[in-house]
Amino acid sequence: MNRSAIHFATLAIALLAGPAWAMEAAGPTAQGVAYASIDQLQQRMNAGTLDTRQLVDQLLERIRHIDQSGPTLRAVIETNPAALQLAGALDRTRRGAKSNHPMYGIPVLLKDNIDTGDRMDTTAGSLALTAAPAPRDAGLVERLRKAGALILGKSNLSEWANFRSSHASSGWSGVGGQTRNPYALDRNPCGCTTSSMISMPTLLPAPASPCIRWPT
Repeated sequence: MNRSAIHFATLAIALLAGPAWAMEAAGPTAQGVAYASIDQLQQRMNAGTLDTRQLVDQLLERIRHIDQSGPTLRAVIETNPAALQLAGALDRTRRGAKSNHPMYGIPVLLKDNIDTGDRMDTTAGSLALTAAPAPRDAGLVERLRKAGALILGKSNLSEWANFRSSHASSGWSGVGGQTRNPYALDRNPCGCTTSSMISMPTLLPAPASPCIRWPT
């Protein structure tokens, strides 16, 4: 995978400071992981002080705590039901032979218009596409899996990437509801890839998307 592809899909853990409630909700352990670079996470994993399953556990708890409850940001449409199983498999492989790819064992979110050939839907936020998983991975996803990245879930977006209407609220989809701006919960975050911008100040894993255009 070339550098630009990694930059496009790194989906690392956010490094920017965010709202006070986000920092308080993270707790010291989650904050330590959230502020780590991918290189730092890999160093910890190779040293045996962190593994992918522990990282996935922390991120799933983070999603439950601020995305599905609390401020209810609605940035994540779906989490991968096989995430912990996949994490365990990656950890076993790492113990057998250390991977030198920077994305190995790193959980990522995908914008929900990128196909994954697994149990998750790819809906573009539309109720018309629910309960119909894609038959195969998109090329980007194939490369991520080959590198050892873990697809943690799908992120919310403006339904049909804002092609549905020129007057729709940014970040609203029939599947995911209205994504909320973490700095002003009564406002939308702007843009069609709203959850990517939310991930930065709230310490959620950042989704892959080609159209991050608006600052939060």
